[in-house]
Amino acid sequence: MLYYLFEYLDKTMDIPGTGVFQYITFRSALALMMSLMISTIYGKKIISFLRNQQVGETVRELGLEGQTQKAGTPTMGGLIIIIATLIPVLLLTKLNNIYIILLIMTTLWMGTIGFIDDYIKIFKKDKQGLKGIFKVIGQVGLGLIVGSVLYFNPNVTVRTEIPKTVTFNQTENVFSQSPIEEKSTVTTIPFMKNNQLDYAEFIAWTGEGYQKWAWLVFIPIVIFIITAVSNGANLTDGIDGLAAGTSAISVLALGIFAFISGNVILSGYLNVMYIPNSGEMTVFIAAFAGALIGFLWYNSFPASVFMGDTGSLTIGGIIAVLAISVRKEMLLPVLCAIFFAENLSVIIQVAYFKYTKRRFGEGRRVFLMSPLHHHYQKKGYHESKIVTRFWIVAILLAIVSIVTLKLR
Repeated sequence: MLYYLFEYLDKTMDIPGTGVFQYITFRSALALMMSLMISTIYGKKIISFLRNQQVGETVRELGLEGQTQKAGTPTMGGLIIIIATLIPVLLLTKLNNIYIILLIMTTLWMGTIGFIDDYIKIFKKDKQGLKGIFKVIGQVGLGLIVGSVLYFNPNVTVRTEIPKTVTFNQTENVFSQSPIEEKSTVTTIPFMKNNQLDYAEFIAWTGEGYQKWAWLVFIPIVIFIITAVSNGANLTDGIDGLAAGTSAISVLALGIFAFISGNVILSGYLNVMYIPNSGEMTVFIAAFAGALIGFLWYNSFPASVFMGDTGSLTIGGIIAVLAISVRKEMLLPVLCAIFFAENLSVIIQVAYFKYTKRRFGEGRRVFLMSPLHHHYQKKGYHESKIVTRFWIVAILLAIVSIVTLKLR
């Protein structure tokens, strides 16, 4: 909204300084500061409200040090993240941008699913919360919408070939280059020299005209990624500051990818896929990162509030949609390896327990406890040490991910 106001003032009244809102970098910096202020200043009021409503966490006895002391800590703190993200986004972004529309929808969609889950746990006194099948239906529904929009919407295009020359028209202040943008299901394979993969090639065996059926491959892949990443974020939210901190690091890395992919000069220089209009996502990412960092003010050990599924499912959904939009979804196992490890640890633990119970009559475990962070708690590590070390790993993974821009 502020973007359109200042655009109007710049074009009609030529007021000095109003043109600065045309720059993504300026709006991103402003969004980061605004979301950080909202989450830290108003976060305290939201926590007080949740406490007054007796929105307290019910803690199961898992034999973990300090676990029982967390009982009664306000949850649903993901509302802080959602509010602190959406307010700057609504004020500072181009609201007609298809990527911004998708991200706002993702935030509200996944936030609603998480809120319902937390509501059932707290007010209905059902520890299981929303049944898993309904969560999956919600995730699949979002994936279906996101995949369909990214595939069919005419405003979602890419430029896969990098031209040898770039011309600059000083009179009109525009860049012109060839070839033109096109609809494509091409994505990026990390660490590969010829790093482009077209999902349509998976059905090339069907014969001529196979490209028009590429959505049969693309949309299920989008559904799988959104479901996997949102569940990974949900599992990672187990100890104070873990999910918010690691997510903020991953999101900032995705911000770099979004800015480069949406910039015709930088994408050409780095020889990466140019995605028109994707640079606007940088503003959303900045707001989201600021909200996560501000939330950490209250979520760091000892936590004054937990994000609950309201926050964790939202975080995972946003990260997944961001990665798919900038065609970096194949980098997620590296960038979000923390989520991947948490997911994998649960799968291994459950599968091995069931196998050994069927084979030997007694279930056995690979980890002392899953998800993975609880395994280290069982080994006697303090949760602050676990969180800090996971953050360090997340930073290293983010650096490796960014390096893939040139390391091929």
